[in-house]
Amino acid sequence: MVRALVIDDSAYNRVTITRMLESHPKIKVVATAVNGEDGIKQAMKHRPDVVTLDLEMPIMDGFAFLRWVMVNLPTAVIAVSSRSSDKSVFKALELGAVDFIAKPGGRVSPRLEEIQKDLVTKVLQVADVRMENLRRRIQDEGPLEPETKPPAEACAMGIELVAIGCSTGGPPALQHLFQVLPLMPVPFVIAQHMPGTFTRLFAERVNKLSEFNVKEAEDGEQLVAGTVYVAPGGMQTEIRRNADGLRARVFEAVPGDIYAPSVDRLLATASEACGERLVGVILTGMGDDGAAAMKQIRERGGRTIAEAAESAIIFGMPGEAIRTGAVEQVLPLQEIPAAIQRLCMGE
Repeated sequence: MVRALVIDDSAYNRVTITRMLESHPKIKVVATAVNGEDGIKQAMKHRPDVVTLDLEMPIMDGFAFLRWVMVNLPTAVIAVSSRSSDKSVFKALELGAVDFIAKPGGRVSPRLEEIQKDLVTKVLQVADVRMENLRRRIQDEGPLEPETKPPAEACAMGIELVAIGCSTGGPPALQHLFQVLPLMPVPFVIAQHMPGTFTRLFAERVNKLSEFNVKEAEDGEQLVAGTVYVAPGGMQTEIRRNADGLRARVFEAVPGDIYAPSVDRLLATASEACGERLVGVILTGMGDDGAAAMKQIRERGGRTIAEAAESAIIFGMPGEAIRTGAVEQVLPLQEIPAAIQRLCMGE
């Protein structure tokens, strides 16, 4: 049984979220709270397994609650954003929220029940969250710098693309990766499980924090060195080779697609396009998306890296990739930037 605490200043939202969660027989809402201050009291009293947290509340908002709970009572938190374009979710992820959900239609909306399936799924996943890894990442004093910076002519050995897949816990991990990596003379492509709108906002955020040009991928655009392309949420992205080089193909997902964007689809098509000149990377995330593609990358001579259990917030995706036997390097997050750099420099 997963024990949940619901924090929201709207009585309607508290009742609705409670009803949605308790529709599943393995979830029990042990308490509700009207703001962050009340949330601290309820968290101390009930010690929940997971908290659903509104971010915009009077007296004490969700950010203040996150700062307190991650220091004093580390708990899996799912941020519930009031706007689909709300950039504050990325601040919440940096402060320790494991994942987020956007409320449809505003802060108080009769459409709130539309998120039931997604909310229940995310709450049930918290048993796999490695809270000690999350706490250690938040308390880390700063990213490690690569020992050397590659010259502009690096990658002469042949690596022409780095493809990365991740899910739960991925945004902060990706932000760390591109803040540490120096500008590399290859393009990067990313499939991060994230709803539409948020992938564009995430790309804009990382663009401001790194040396790379980070943007949401567009259909038909040519991949350029030094640019990071984030697969749009709710869409599928593939890599194709044309006469003039590598290009992105972005198109609508179909109802049967489990993930949109799909890590397997992005990495498998990148492998078909690049063969041995591809580096595939799997970071933190729930499930097994990307495992089959990592096996394909290795069979075609490409290079493979997966995040180690010691740093992954959820070890599902990297763990499944490792179990295929196709992963060459299993590394904690802080060592992955240097590993990518070495491969791209031909070492």
